[in-house]
Amino acid sequence: MMRQLFLWHRWLGIILCLFMAAWFVSGIVMLYVGYPKLTPAEHLERLPALSFESEQCCISVASALKQTGKSRVPDKIRLGSIAGQPYYLFNYRGEPVIAVHAETGERRKQADSELALASASAFFQGNATPDYLGLIDRDVWTQSRGLDSERPLHVVRIHDEAHRWLYISSHSGLVIRDATRVERTWGWIGAWLHWLYPVRSLSWWAELVIYLSLVGTFMAIIGQVLGIKRWRFSKTFRSGSHSPYPAGFARWHHVAGLLFGVVLIAFIFSGLMSMRPWNVLSKPSSLSAASYQGDLAGNIMFNDGISTRDLLKRFYADGFTPHELEWNSVAGEIWVTAYDASGQSRVLNREAPETIFATIPVEQLISAASHITQEYAMQTQWLTEYDFYHVSREQQSMYGSHVRPLPMLRIKFDDADKTWFHINPYNGEVLQQLTQQRRINRWLFNLLHSWDWHVLLARPWLREALVIVFSLGGLLISISGVVMGYRRLKRQSSSLRKRSPKVKTGLRYSDN
Repeated sequence: MMRQLFLWHRWLGIILCLFMAAWFVSGIVMLYVGYPKLTPAEHLERLPALSFESEQCCISVASALKQTGKSRVPDKIRLGSIAGQPYYLFNYRGEPVIAVHAETGERRKQADSELALASASAFFQGNATPDYLGLIDRDVWTQSRGLDSERPLHVVRIHDEAHRWLYISSHSGLVIRDATRVERTWGWIGAWLHWLYPVRSLSWWAELVIYLSLVGTFMAIIGQVLGIKRWRFSKTFRSGSHSPYPAGFARWHHVAGLLFGVVLIAFIFSGLMSMRPWNVLSKPSSLSAASYQGDLAGNIMFNDGISTRDLLKRFYADGFTPHELEWNSVAGEIWVTAYDASGQSRVLNREAPETIFATIPVEQLISAASHITQEYAMQTQWLTEYDFYHVSREQQSMYGSHVRPLPMLRIKFDDADKTWFHINPYNGEVLQQLTQQRRINRWLFNLLHSWDWHVLLARPWLREALVIVFSLGGLLISISGVVMGYRRLKRQSSSLRKRSPKVKTGLRYSDN
């Protein structure tokens, strides 16, 4: 029985070391090449300018909202383009984006391959030839749960310099993801390997990642304790070394463990925290942003305000070329934000469109935030520089599609959860609600795992060098652990064969 337990322990150690080695290699790759995504900057860059010159431009937002057939308030209302045509786009949580033609008022209920090709061609404004590759539910590069509501997806190949594939919603025809050849090539040993996506479709994928990380953390801690205990700090062994292992993989494993073991533990443990196991440190705030926003749909339905065509004219008159419009409610007032191809924006109050602002006046944002609750004290902070809880990440990172602008308004409440609201002054949207638990989780995951700290993010060369050095140290520990475990198993297996009883075969004993 003990021999079997010993063998299982060795095999488990080898398997965990192999997984850790894969995590370190893939983590280094992900510093430079992330999982494919369509960032807001890429989305806006490919949109055509919105025009008000057509006589049919445009039906009102209220009329378009009626075409959705929904009684619920949409999470987001935009005016954008699909295949070069203007469409109102309504986002409802967990459902496909609803697209209503801004000129005809027709709701698009599905997108066929012909529309997918037209959408892809418009995305590159005719500068690249598209090829239709088929309709899929999911593939290697569309594992993200955020795409679930838009499945199945059309896949179109673009013959551009990046050799990219576009993934297009079969419901609306929106381009929702692109994957370049660089991302598709390096992604196999980057994000695909790091997140164990080969088994992503299995129902127990999350549990696999959680328990591998949990066991790996405990084994790394045990190894660190044993490594320290076996190191002679004040004297040496006969070999003259402070380590009992004078040479070979055992010595490399011991020394590397002492040098990089703490960081190894931090990497594995923080990977565990990224999964938010058992809902630890993920309690949502009891405060709601609904009273801050007000009734978006109600205000749009019962108060037309300035027409969409006049909105476009107003932005053009101010020397700004809108490629997308977005409607948001701040304490019941409708603010319309226009974005150009570079991601720059302007905003105006729909009821007082005479003045165009770079951001919504901070006094109005603070006044709206005071409606969130009257029960708890409120503090405000106007951020003009990034800090630990508000940072912008590179495009290739897992947060590369998150908008984190400056300046930004932070509202702190003295409730039981110590809730912070982060508000985007460019459109009035609530970017984040951070409870004290979620701020702790940021330390335990983002800081320990990806060194997601504004001081280091401002010095990418330093951050990358540190992550690579410590990852190589973890890789050395993992590889040496695999070699040592395999050798010990091989020796024990050979020893067991030598001690095993001989089998009688009639006239003589045989070792076979």
